[in-house]
Amino acid sequence: MIRKRGSLVFCAAFLFVTWNAILVLLLWGRPPSGQLENGEQEAAEAPTSDMVGDLIRIADGFEKELEQQKNFLLQILTLWEPSSRRKTKVMAASQPVIPILVIACNRVTVRRCLDKLLQYRPSPELYPIIVSQDCGHSDTAEVIRSYGDKVTHLKQPDLSDIAVRPEHKKFQGYYKISRHYRWALNQVFRTLAHSSVVIVEDDLEVAPDFFEYFRALLPLLKSDPSLWCVSAWNDNGRDGYVDPGKANLLYRTDFFPGLGWMLLREVWEELEPKWPASFWDDWMRQPEQRRDRACIRPEISRTLTFGRQGVSLGQFYDKYLRYIKLNSESVPFTTLDLSYLKEETYRARFEKEVYDSPVVTYEDVKQGQLKGPGPFRLQYSSKDSFKVMAKNLGIMDDLKSGVPRTGYRGVVSFFFKGRRVYLAPPPGWTGYDPIWS
Repeated sequence: MIRKRGSLVFCAAFLFVTWNAILVLLLWGRPPSGQLENGEQEAAEAPTSDMVGDLIRIADGFEKELEQQKNFLLQILTLWEPSSRRKTKVMAASQPVIPILVIACNRVTVRRCLDKLLQYRPSPELYPIIVSQDCGHSDTAEVIRSYGDKVTHLKQPDLSDIAVRPEHKKFQGYYKISRHYRWALNQVFRTLAHSSVVIVEDDLEVAPDFFEYFRALLPLLKSDPSLWCVSAWNDNGRDGYVDPGKANLLYRTDFFPGLGWMLLREVWEELEPKWPASFWDDWMRQPEQRRDRACIRPEISRTLTFGRQGVSLGQFYDKYLRYIKLNSESVPFTTLDLSYLKEETYRARFEKEVYDSPVVTYEDVKQGQLKGPGPFRLQYSSKDSFKVMAKNLGIMDDLKSGVPRTGYRGVVSFFFKGRRVYLAPPPGWTGYDPIWS
C-alpha cells in the first residue's frame, strides 16, 4: 500500500514539474507587449488603455494559473497524507462535536484545569475548548492567552456590579456568576451554534476517561426525555465511600450534581428565559426546573475540585470535597451497553435491588457488623432520621428541595467499610417533600 501511494505521488509530482516547464517555455516564447513582429521596437510612448488592459488580462491569467497550481499541489499532499490521518478526519466529520466550556474568573490555577483537558483530549476537532472569563483579571487572562489557538478565549463584556437588596450585598459574587453563566451559554448555543456542551469550572481537574464518558452518554441524553443532564460528579464519592472495582458503574440521580456536566441546547432554550439572577445551581434543583427529570452520575467521579477559595468560602471543601476520589482507570464507555440507564429499565432493576436487600440497623452499619457481601438497606422514616444517619456515617446530609445528594427516588447509594449500603425510605415512596431542606 505504501509503495503504491509512493508511485502515485511520484507520478503527480512528475506531471506537476512537466506542466510548469511547458508553461515557462510558452511564456519565454511570447513576444513582449508592444513589440512588432519584425523585431523593431515601437517608439517609446505613454502606455495606452489597450496596453493597460493587456497587462490586467495577463495578471488575471497568472492568478488563475497560480490557483490551478495551488489545487494541484493540494491534490499531491492529499495523496501523500497518511491514510490513518485521512481516516481520522473522516471520522471526526461524522461524529457530533462536544465543546468544553470552562467558566473562569480570577484563578491563575486555571492552568491546572486546562493542562489536564488538553492532555486527555483525544481530538481538537471533536472537543473544542472554550474558556469564558469573567472578572477582567489580567493575570488569569494572560494564562489563558498563553495557550494560543489550543483554546478559544471569550471575555464577559459586562463587569459591572449588580444592584441587589442590602441583605444580599455579601452575595454579589453569586449574582455575577449567574450572569456569567447565562452569557457564556448563550455564546456556545446561539453565537457558536453548538447543540451540546460540557461545562467545567476553572477549579476542576478531569479524569483520563472524561471525554470518553461524555461521548458515550450523549446519545442517551438526547434520546431519553426523562434525563436532562449528565454529570461527572459523585457528591458522596470520597475514597472509601465508592467501590474501587466499579469504575464503570453509572447511576440515575434526581439531584443535580453539577461540577462537570453536559447540557443540550433544547434544555438551555427552556431554561434561559427564566434564568435566575443568582444561586443558579440551587435554582436548577427546584421542582419547577427539574420537572421529575434525572441526571446520570458515576460511581467514581470524573472530576476533582481543587478550588478551596471562592464565593462559597470553602463550604464543604475541607470536610468532603478535598477527599473525592478521581477515577484513574480508563473505561471504554463507548463500547459498553448503557441501555440499562433508560428510565423504564433502570427504575425496576434499582428498586428491586434496594428493596430486596435485607434491612439492617444503623449500629450494624456503623460498627461494621454486617454479615454477607451485601447490598444492605438502612431505612429512614423522616427528614431528621435521614440527616442524623447521613451525618454520622460521613455522607452529605443536606437536601435541596427535599432531594438528598445523589438520591434517586429517595435512595442514597454509598459504600461503607467494604459493603454497598442503600439509605432508603420505606417501600412505596411517593415523592420528595420540598420542605425537607
